[in-house]
Amino acid sequence: MAELVLAAATPHNPLLWRAMRDPMPDDLQGVAAGFARIRRAFAEHELDAVVVIGTDHLRQFFYDNSPAFVVGKAESYHGTWENEVRTFGMEHVEVTGHRELADELTGRTVLPETIDLSVSLEWRLDHSFVIPLQYVRPELDLPVVPIHTNASMPPVPSVRRFVALGEHLRSAISSWDSDARVALLTSGHMANDVGGPRTFAGSPDPEFDRAAAAWMRDGDLDGAVSVCSDFERLLDAGCMTYQYLNAVAALAAMGGRPADFVDVAESRFASSPFFLWEGKR
Repeated sequence: MAELVLAAATPHNPLLWRAMRDPMPDDLQGVAAGFARIRRAFAEHELDAVVVIGTDHLRQFFYDNSPAFVVGKAESYHGTWENEVRTFGMEHVEVTGHRELADELTGRTVLPETIDLSVSLEWRLDHSFVIPLQYVRPELDLPVVPIHTNASMPPVPSVRRFVALGEHLRSAISSWDSDARVALLTSGHMANDVGGPRTFAGSPDPEFDRAAAAWMRDGDLDGAVSVCSDFERLLDAGCMTYQYLNAVAALAAMGGRPADFVDVAESRFASSPFFLWEGKR
């Protein structure tokens, strides 16, 4: 059977692509170190495929077509969008898809009972997928299955739905008749506000950041569910804080056990989360 051998959560701020250059700015040293730690794990585990959970930023999925969870079934993926190349200095990339694994995750004939999943055969990846992949696997040589979670356009899925997503991924991968070694890569934010006076003014909610890191460090899935069930609490922490739930999905996928590596790097771009769970090598 296939095996989920590691899971990780990183930031996906596209401004990092232009700012993290040698000589590395002092305030970004911690961010660079976090990505380097997870990049080493990806290199050491002899992976065959990566499931990438991100949140499309109203590019592929918009208000007129906004499923809660979408699994990519394309043979290949193009990233990113022209304005992200122009604005952030990002680069266009091509990534191979993994149709067989995508079929396993969505159900080949009937959707899984635990969670409703939409599928997409045409998908252009934005920075929430491209940035983490480029930093943790710069060779871009592993086939991927992207999963979009709607963590930005209310009504958003409840935190328990993110937990169900993570648990389903673990179950589907472990029952897949394959010897593949699979990684789960998620991305999002800690407390984060975009477009208002709290943008790039440090963390808009350090108290939330401390609690959010502790849930990962302690394996406290119940604590994460309890606080993140309060949408207004997350909104108070910043308009994009809900994307933290992508990390909650990773915690659930790893059985709610404590992360092996937890770091929250402070920088000009507020708090950058790095969480890593490792299994057998």
